Amino acid sequence: MCDEIATLLPDNVLEVIFSYLDLHDLRNCSLVCKRYYRFLNDENNDVWRLHCVRKLAEEALKSDLLSSVPTYKAKLRAFYHAWNPNDCSRNVYIKPNGFTLHRNPVAQSTDASRAKIGFRHGRHAWEVIWEGPLGTVAVIGISTKDAPLQCHGYVALLGSDEQSWGWNLVDNHLLHNGDAQGNYPLLNNAPKYQVGERIRVILDCDDNTLSFEKNYEFLGVAFRGLPDKKLYPTVSAVYGNTEVSMKCHWLLAHALCANETFRNIVILV
Repeated sequence: MCDEIATLLPDNVLEVIFSYLDLHDLRNCSLVCKRYYRFLNDENNDVWRLHCVRKLAEEALKSDLLSSVPTYKAKLRAFYHAWNPNDCSRNVYIKPNGFTLHRNPVAQSTDASRAKIGFRHGRHAWEVIWEGPLGTVAVIGISTKDAPLQCHGYVALLGSDEQSWGWNLVDNHLLHNGDAQGNYPLLNNAPKYQVGERIRVILDCDDNTLSFEKNYEFLGVAFRGLPDKKLYPTVSAVYGNTEVSMKCHWLLAHALCANETFRNIVILV
């Protein structure tokens, strides 16, 4: 009976109705019948376009950052994985595009920011682009919710305790629990990071490893034996007015994520 009712509504009517529903309701609609499921799996229809227009700033939709993201739903998914304006140092703010953090020029302070969504299961990757000077310390990696996001002085905040793991792009050192864990990558005279290069961070929660790529070249596993905790994309910075952008690149086993909002959007993929 439900399938019969669903076939009576033309696509343009469905688009209008679905465009007014929130993500939780869209998830429920996708479970109603095969037609609704297939319809909402079209990642470029007007439902996802209108959700993008409402959620994402025009600046973000037209930016180079999202130019390689192929569909409207993928752009929306990237937004839900971007920096969390409510989970960053007081000296950091998230720019209107939603994907770029800006560190204010505050002396003798190290400041960090976490993403909105953390991971505990599956394999996940995201890109980080440092778009301003690195300063003396510039660290990318992951942390739990218990890791601090601000401290006095210019230090490697990410990797300073047992709740965070990081790669300092300035001196190519891996950091965890306040100690250097060795050089990375394991290359003779490994080149230093250049502003604007793309770093892909690869978190494998099944194998409990963290790896990196630079300009699409795999650099090897950086950390092993990660804990069975929810881990968040994180960076820490010291240079005033520097900016760091992040976007979700791909997600494997995304339906295993425990975040309800995230499930609402990716369950249709």
